[in-house]
Order: sequence, then structure tokens, then C-alpha cells
Amino acid sequence: MQTLTDIPFDLDAPALMAQASVPPDSSDAREFAKLLDAARAAGRPKAAYRECFIDARDDESVTIDGVTFTSRALCMNLQDIQRVFPFVATCGAELDRVDRPAGDVLADFWWDTIKASLLDVAVGHLNEHLAGRYRLGRTIAMSPGSGDVGVWPIEQQKQLFALLGDVHGNIGVTLTDSCLMLPNKTISGIRFPTARDFRACQVCHRENCPGRSVPFDADLWAAIQHD
Repeated sequence: MQTLTDIPFDLDAPALMAQASVPPDSSDAREFAKLLDAARAAGRPKAAYRECFIDARDDESVTIDGVTFTSRALCMNLQDIQRVFPFVATCGAELDRVDRPAGDVLADFWWDTIKASLLDVAVGHLNEHLAGRYRLGRTIAMSPGSGDVGVWPIEQQKQLFALLGDVHGNIGVTLTDSCLMLPNKTISGIRFPTARDFRACQVCHRENCPGRSVPFDADLWAAIQHD
């Protein structure tokens, strides 16, 4: 496993306050600024990845360095791929250890906004690192649990973490019994070079999802269903 633990970051206060709907020059803005200062002091965004190769594949499953994943969508996207990069990127567990007022729902929302920004930093740094070190060109990523249930079941986080190794020991991310990750602003998946375009939103029926980036694709959905 390769780790990226010294990731530089800068928190853009005006942009984050706008994202969190915090009015400038208000009492809320002053409280938000305190959280930003705490995040600047404690924040340690991180990422871990491995360079892996595909051992075997069929229409239903793909085996990567001895670990088998079951997902027709994943198999379809990896059809012509030999080398992949399983990864975990996180805002950093240090942010969950910062002392903050208990029971303040608004402050919790602000803190999650800041944590999400640091996750974006970790993902961006990882992608730049992979592109530069391995000369990957265009890449996409798939994550367990993204898209509709069954596209790539979230339970296969267990296989992904097993493939990577000691994720908790290296970057502090814990996989829970329900296959969620802590800290909550953490993402995992497999990144790979491809000429294809794929985003989990294309195979997700949640019409009003705030994170939707592209429309649902009925033809693609049909292609990954069992006959």
C-alpha cells in the first residue's frame, strides 16, 4: 500500500461560507471562522492506494490480485483494463478529535462542509499523484455502494479494504460492521484509465439526489441487469 499523508491544503473561507449559506460579517460568520481555524490546525487529509492487476474476469465478477468483486457494472467498465488502482481518500480522522460544542446542529453542518472540502483536497491530490506517477491519461473511478443497490454492493467494501491492507493503521480510516467508513467524509473505490465515460449517477434512480451530476441512463441500466 502506498500512502499520501503530507497533503497541503488551503481553506477558502468566502467560498466555504457561501457553500454553507453563512452571511458575511455576521455572528455566524465569526463562529464559522473559528471552525476554519480549528480545521487548519488539525486537518490532515490523506489517501492510500495500491497498483493492482486483474487476474480473471467474466460477465459477473472480476478478480484483482486474488480478491474477487461481484458487479456487472464494474466488470463492464473493466472489460479492456489490466491495471487498476484501489484507493481510500479521507478528510483525516484528526478532525473527529477536535473539541466542539455538543448538540449544535448548525455547527455540525458547518463542520461537515469543511470536512468535505478537505476530502476533495485528498481526492484531487491522489488523482494528480496517480496521473503523474503512472502516466494514466484519462481515468474514472467506481465506488462500492454508489448508484442503485446492487450496482456494486456496499458490502464489498470489505473486499476492497482487504485488497488494500491495513487502511486504519496507515491513514486512520475505520470500516464499520455496516460497511460505512469513519471519518464520514471518506471515499473508497477503484480508479482506472479508460476512454469510457461512467458516473454512478447514470445507474441511480434517485431523481432528487442533491449530488446528481448526470441524468439517469436507461440503456446503461438495462445493460448491467441480469438476463
